Amino acid sequence: MRAISWNVNGLRACVDKNFIEDFNRLDADIFCLQETKLQKGQIDLDLKGYYQYWNYAEKKGYSGTAIFTRKQPLNVTYGMGIEEHDHEGRVITLEYESFYFITVYTPNSKQELERLEYRQHWEDDFRTYLCELKKKKPVIFCGDLNVAHKEIDLKNPKTNHHNAGFTDEERGKMSELLAAGFTDTFRYFYPDKTDIYSWWSYRFKSREKNAGWRIDYFIVSDDLNEKLKDAKIHTDVYGSDHCPVELDIDVTL
Repeated sequence: MRAISWNVNGLRACVDKNFIEDFNRLDADIFCLQETKLQKGQIDLDLKGYYQYWNYAEKKGYSGTAIFTRKQPLNVTYGMGIEEHDHEGRVITLEYESFYFITVYTPNSKQELERLEYRQHWEDDFRTYLCELKKKKPVIFCGDLNVAHKEIDLKNPKTNHHNAGFTDEERGKMSELLAAGFTDTFRYFYPDKTDIYSWWSYRFKSREKNAGWRIDYFIVSDDLNEKLKDAKIHTDVYGSDHCPVELDIDVTL
């Protein structure tokens, strides 16, 4: 199975920047989006051969996720089932016979870390949600997790140490998640690879300089590690301030 995850930072804008061409070229069995910034009925994508599942934020032009899959799942749920968290369209879960597949758009702690406290609470609840699913069958999840876990995962770790996405608190929650029985698939294959990122600020010609962050992930429960085949970051795909990330894994939809 090939899966793709991409924060499109506004799908309507991305569609005007060759989204359909990129979608077809990447040829995924499951294709996930974050930050669609849509309400129901605002876009009509003709993706032949794919089932489409959308989770919209109540706030217009904000957040939102989608999954396009070639095989209809056994079940689909939206959110975590927690009222506090389920108004922003951040989580979609597909259940298949042998695994769960989830896409997530983790809340950003924002400037001045104004949402860091909420973010920490979200992290605990999302980790619990994943662990409960993992008790039933293996888990694959992907998305923009809004954290660079290690110094190797961003260009300028020292100057960003206390900024959103690279605080000790956020990195600690990522460590807690992995310690709960999950694997960062890119680092599984490329533990020491440097200068590969998935997000670049639109400011300061950051992408041109490759001054980026790796904040988009595919993560699997450890019981799937032996089935991992490869993990990729498609830095040659534009259309957003993020690029798509890929997981190749020996499971059957």
